[in-house]
Amino acid sequence: MTQSILVPDMLAVTLGFAVFLTGANINSRISILRQYNIPDPVTGGLLAAFVFLAAYLLFGIELSFELESRDFFLVLFFAAIGLNARISDLISGGKPLLFLTILTFLTILAQNVIGVAGAAMFGFPAKVGVLFGSASLIGGHGTAIAWAPEIAEVTGQLGATELGVAVATLGLVLAALIGGPIAKYLVEKNNLTPERPDEALTVGSADSDTVTGDATGDDIDHFSIMRVMFFLNIAIISGYLLHGAILQAGLKLPLFVPCLVMGIVVANLRSILAPRALPVARTASLALISEYSLGAFLAMSLMSLQLWTIASLGVSIAVILLAQTAFAVVFILFVLFPLMGSGYRAAVLSAGFGGFALGATPTAIANMTAVTHRYGPSPIAFVILPLVSAFFVDIANAVVIQTIANF
Repeated sequence: MTQSILVPDMLAVTLGFAVFLTGANINSRISILRQYNIPDPVTGGLLAAFVFLAAYLLFGIELSFELESRDFFLVLFFAAIGLNARISDLISGGKPLLFLTILTFLTILAQNVIGVAGAAMFGFPAKVGVLFGSASLIGGHGTAIAWAPEIAEVTGQLGATELGVAVATLGLVLAALIGGPIAKYLVEKNNLTPERPDEALTVGSADSDTVTGDATGDDIDHFSIMRVMFFLNIAIISGYLLHGAILQAGLKLPLFVPCLVMGIVVANLRSILAPRALPVARTASLALISEYSLGAFLAMSLMSLQLWTIASLGVSIAVILLAQTAFAVVFILFVLFPLMGSGYRAAVLSAGFGGFALGATPTAIANMTAVTHRYGPSPIAFVILPLVSAFFVDIANAVVIQTIANF
């Protein structure tokens, strides 16, 4: 008999912190995890998910979590990414942004080809293939849940939502594991180094840095933290207002997208109106808050994965996701990396692309953060990838999925 337990929000946050710290402690002791750039919250989050799976299998305890605070950490993180963006970065990132957008669209098409072929191979209706493809992988849990009822209606497939969630769950796990090793291979094989090694890190500090400052030389104190939090709150409040206007216009975008946009607006308006003001962007304080919020979000997301939902799908989901992962790795190594310039930024973007092609944007950022902590900064990568994954993916994915569903 299964006993369902709902963990309240405050306790879920506390457990998320513990999971993150456990992952950091494990990574500090196991060198191979550091060598392959496995993020701390990924190590801790996956360990917790397997512990909760054991509790389910052995004792029938089914844990679920209230995650309101987790979602706020995501908004806080993307507002911080926006505050770090300079107009000059956006201009210089125009060409890579275009290329990454095109490559993302090709990935959406390829994932659905693999998904449809795999679905047919295992006796599912062909249109269910989108749930083995971009709806669940590059789209993630939200897109899978949104499209599963329509796929169920046109195909008669029972358990379509559970299938989509299971694929998205396992995809998230794979995404968290492949990005770091891909970047390690590319960086070390090609002897790559950052284009601007003295630039401050976008998220966190380098492994060799102390907590008192970073490449910009600024100190972390209560004034710098309060200053950063003040402008983050302005960006988030503005983002909420913009999100409301977007909803009124009949468009649907995740809340973190307008917060990212308003972070960019606030940071660049501040630099124009008060050029001599104490810095906020590219500071150690902002990087620290970014790492804190991302780590908390990802640890809570991974620990809350209900891995037992995957077990019933057996061989079909394993084989199709193996094919999807193989495609992603080959595509990144032999198409994306060369087209993005074969430099250090391309390697960082490769880690990130592996994260969001199979998982989600936060996983992509965590992958890139682990890489830059080890090898050095790449600020433009942290602006380019969220813009593509936030603005473009949902629109392109919806068009492709709807086309397949109506075919």
